[in-house]
Amino acid sequence: MLNSILLQAAADGGGMGGMLMIVAMIVIFYFFMIRPQNKKQKEIKKAREAMQNGDKVITAGGIHGKIKEITDTVVIMEVAPGVTIKVDKTSVYPAGDPAANNKK
Repeated sequence: MLNSILLQAAADGGGMGGMLMIVAMIVIFYFFMIRPQNKKQKEIKKAREAMQNGDKVITAGGIHGKIKEITDTVVIMEVAPGVTIKVDKTSVYPAGDPAANNKK
């Protein structure tokens, strides 16, 4: 009886190593998955805030155009001469090189 109690106590001590492995996996997951994703989201948000009238953009659906007007939540973009569409600002991304947008 005493031997089985001692064996159980020794096995419970091994649980601490398992707990350390779980914590290590969470830390690794954070540095390789969550942190880079947050960084990328901040860069996209910064790029959206820097958009101006005349910049070339691409929508999430793949439509290319040039910004005509920007509001808080909506971008009105020209996709062809005389053809404008209204798109949600969160679905618009700057097209290509940011330096190319300044050449209007």
